[in-house]
Amino acid sequence: MNVPTTSTLREGLAVIGRGVRSEPRWFSLAVLGATVYGIMTSLTAWAIGHVVATAVSPAIAARQVTPGQLWVIGGTLAVVVLVNVAGVITRRLAGGVAMYNLGATYRREVTRQYLRLPLSWHHRHPSGQLLSNANADVEATWNIFAPLPMALGVVVMIVFGVVQMFLVDPLLGVVGLTVFPALFIANLAFQRAMSPRATRAQQLRADVSEVAHESFEAALIVKSLGREDHESERFRAVTDELRDANIEVGRTRGRFDPVIEAIPTLGTLAVLVVGTLRVRSGLITAAEVVQIAYLFSITAFPVRALGWVLAELPRSVVGWHRIGAVLDATGSLSHGDRSLPSTGPSAVEADGVTYAYEVATEDGRTEHNPAVRNVSLAVAAGSTVAVVGPTGSGKSTLANLMLRLVDPQTGSVLVDGIDLREVRRGGVSAVAALVPQATFLFDDTVRGNITLGTEHPDERVWRALQIASGATFVSRLPQGLDTRVGERAASLSGGQRQRIALARAVIREPRLLVLDDATSAVDPSIEQEILARLKETSGGTTVLVIAHRMATILLADEVVYLEGGRMVDKGTHEQLLGRCAGYERLVTAYARGAAERAAIAADEEQQVAR
Repeated sequence: MNVPTTSTLREGLAVIGRGVRSEPRWFSLAVLGATVYGIMTSLTAWAIGHVVATAVSPAIAARQVTPGQLWVIGGTLAVVVLVNVAGVITRRLAGGVAMYNLGATYRREVTRQYLRLPLSWHHRHPSGQLLSNANADVEATWNIFAPLPMALGVVVMIVFGVVQMFLVDPLLGVVGLTVFPALFIANLAFQRAMSPRATRAQQLRADVSEVAHESFEAALIVKSLGREDHESERFRAVTDELRDANIEVGRTRGRFDPVIEAIPTLGTLAVLVVGTLRVRSGLITAAEVVQIAYLFSITAFPVRALGWVLAELPRSVVGWHRIGAVLDATGSLSHGDRSLPSTGPSAVEADGVTYAYEVATEDGRTEHNPAVRNVSLAVAAGSTVAVVGPTGSGKSTLANLMLRLVDPQTGSVLVDGIDLREVRRGGVSAVAALVPQATFLFDDTVRGNITLGTEHPDERVWRALQIASGATFVSRLPQGLDTRVGERAASLSGGQRQRIALARAVIREPRLLVLDDATSAVDPSIEQEILARLKETSGGTTVLVIAHRMATILLADEVVYLEGGRMVDKGTHEQLLGRCAGYERLVTAYARGAAERAAIAADEEQQVAR
């Protein structure tokens, strides 16, 4: 894809303007340093001309150097160099601070936006892409601030230098001036050729992040199914594409670099040739030719900084498009100003809620996959309700709706009679807690994973672990509550992770507790123990549990049966067994399977006995 130069420049300048407004002080300081550098670099030519005229030429003519001449030479050059160094240090330090501040600011903005956006948005965007947005794309957007102050200093240097050249000798000034348009044209041609190649390389960096993240996340599946070679090949293919794209970027740079570097050299030779002729004619002195030639050489080469800025513009524009798509994303949950009651169990009601996931088709269209269809459900305060249904019946989606992790497309969810869309930000999480089946633990201590930064005495932590049947195994860990569990709690079993996650929810004493198959990884006997303790201690909590095991269902006051996203029936376990064929078939499947296997085994034994 070839991005027009004018469009890239316009968008790139808009990105630069946004960055300058975000970091005005540091950027202004960097430009000041670059301006000092540009002026002093130009004055270096004057200083050299002055030294040649007042000290070097007389010393050569006299065949000796006086101390005064040495002081003139050393002092003049020392002042110019010291001021120049101060300008360089100021430019680089301030420019670096501005660039890194912008990177940190926008990383925070992107990650905050991730947290603001609902799960429905995250479902449509792979994690690898989101990591790339927050890292590689942010860097690509603001790396232009590294050469930018230098480029602005170069503009000052050029203006200052051209004025000096015309003051010394207008004809040589015209000769030198013809080189700058050639440099600008070459740089613009370079930017036009580089733009589509840099765009492709930046997009492929994101693709590499996506594939790598998927491979890491799916390590268990990849290893257990022996697909290491397949994943390696998939990763190799996308990295080879990135390699080829980066090589093409290097080739483009290699084609233009010699041309751009040759133009100042040719200009310097032209100045020397014309200057020599004018010295021979007596129109100017040798010192003036040296001054102009040196002035031209030091002002022409830094024009490359403008080329660096132009080369970075396409990456900045592509990076901004990618992070801008995140920052401008719609669908974030709106909030009101109402608060939920802070004491007593919550009454929860779903009133005709419908929710469908968006699915992208190969031709770019968006289709909808209904998960919950017109479900109405009332959960009395302090009760325990089990949601049962076959795989894909909408159980987890209904749980997400009850906690306002997503909003229904139609209908409403009410807690204590208040529509959750009217509740202030953070109001739902203050009174409700979720324990999902897929448990996530941080690379922290057991205590840190339970408290998540909140202040709780150890007695309360142990009590939460006791309810979750985790106190015994935690007490046996090397450092008890202070034991670090490692990344993704790799040092713990699945059942141990689930019990810590359950304790994390229980310690907050939520008024509404949603368990999404949260005890699936523990033994049935431990599950019964956990659920019994929850039942005993949840006098101030309403519990909504997504259940598969009979032990879980039997502890519920009411059972809701979902099928195909619809609520088919609700009532007690005994009531549903007698009137709902789908429910009866589902909850007795394990028992029937065990009975059938026992019958087959008995039949085989009889045949052997005969």
